[in-house]
Amino acid sequence: MVENSNTEYKRELADSIEKDVVSFLNAHGGELYIGIDDDGTVVGVDDPDAVQLALGDRVKNNIRPETLGLFDIHTEEREGRTVIRLFVSSGPDKPYYIATYGRSPKGCFMRIGAAAVPMSDKMIDEMYSSRIHTSISIMPSPRQNLAFNQLKAYYAANGVMLYERFADSLGLLTTDGRYNFLAYLLADENDMSMQVAKYAGTDKCDLLESTEYGYCCLITAMNRILDRMVAENVTMTKIAYPRRIEKKLVEPVPLREALVNMVVHNDYTRGYTPVVGIFSNRIDLTSYGGLVPGQDEDDFFAGVSMPRNRELMRIFKDLHLVEQLGSGMNRILQSYDRSIFRIHDHRICVSFPFSDSPNDNDPRNKGRKNDETTNETINETINETIRDDESNYHIESIYRKVKSIMRLAPTATYQYMADECGVSRATMGRIIHELVEKGEVRRAGSKKKGWWHVIE
Repeated sequence: MVENSNTEYKRELADSIEKDVVSFLNAHGGELYIGIDDDGTVVGVDDPDAVQLALGDRVKNNIRPETLGLFDIHTEEREGRTVIRLFVSSGPDKPYYIATYGRSPKGCFMRIGAAAVPMSDKMIDEMYSSRIHTSISIMPSPRQNLAFNQLKAYYAANGVMLYERFADSLGLLTTDGRYNFLAYLLADENDMSMQVAKYAGTDKCDLLESTEYGYCCLITAMNRILDRMVAENVTMTKIAYPRRIEKKLVEPVPLREALVNMVVHNDYTRGYTPVVGIFSNRIDLTSYGGLVPGQDEDDFFAGVSMPRNRELMRIFKDLHLVEQLGSGMNRILQSYDRSIFRIHDHRICVSFPFSDSPNDNDPRNKGRKNDETTNETINETINETIRDDESNYHIESIYRKVKSIMRLAPTATYQYMADECGVSRATMGRIIHELVEKGEVRRAGSKKKGWWHVIE
């Protein structure tokens, strides 16, 4: 293990920590480890919780512009010892600087090799002049009378209560105190929606249906699309000797990661929203904005985190919708190769091929990495490919949707939930009874004035 342009080691929480973080923010991001000597010797830390807390406070309070959403801290075990890993994204508001010294050579640093090097006045001026000033945190909301009951419910479900000044702490205000476009996207009501279009064939000639998901909190709209993907992503079964092999049309984890990335990295400043296309042989996810300025394809596929919407990314991480920064691409590339991505100047499309053919040479499987279990067809005696009962997956999708409604509206009535899910009240009664029997939800309070509680 050696230090390089993306990795820095510290034996302990040193005074120079801000300089190294600034250098990563102004370059392509990187990782800083505390508890490892410069030569790579693991020494560990004695009090990981205290070090994490102090490290987070210093990164948040001692560096400008705002860094929330651009870093991630957690512990790792190395050689039987605990070390702290600080992951830093490349920042969108360069140049970053140490607050004490301001935007000057004493405060601004660039990562060159394994060193944090002071930037010259010329470099600082050029970087500042090229900064993109249009973002969802700067643009004012077209409406200022906004409510955030859905957002508050999501935070409450994660054990966090949002109080009076939450709009300021979550970055929902412009510098003059008005709601910004991020607030508009997360409000209970807005005019933004995402489209899911389903086609009969492999092109857009024969449209079967087009559904809009939105006009509400962006997270709610995204969750509804995720539920739709669960229903669409049925299981295929290959009857083979000596056992049958089951596989989803699309690998669920990469599909979810790509869909969440599509939502969180979309360029909403241009008025475009993400689009999902379901074809007879694939699912296409399209987000707008192309690569983030300063990011190239190697950075993109390496999982170098350069959030387009820093504040939105921070909220998604608060709500555990994303895990460690930069980890989503790795999960996708574990199952698919780079060919499923099409990167254009102003949009990125990821196309997930269906695993609906026993023939590995079928062009519909292009982009999917080989899986020994999937390819195992002893004596090549695959008899047939059948679909599992789709109604089972439809019910599972309704289960997820009912629980989502209960989280957002604990006092929701049977009829309300039935209407939202497109089923009869009697069917909804049976579904809720099953959820209660399975221990996934319970009723609290009286029959008329009580509420639903989802058991995590």
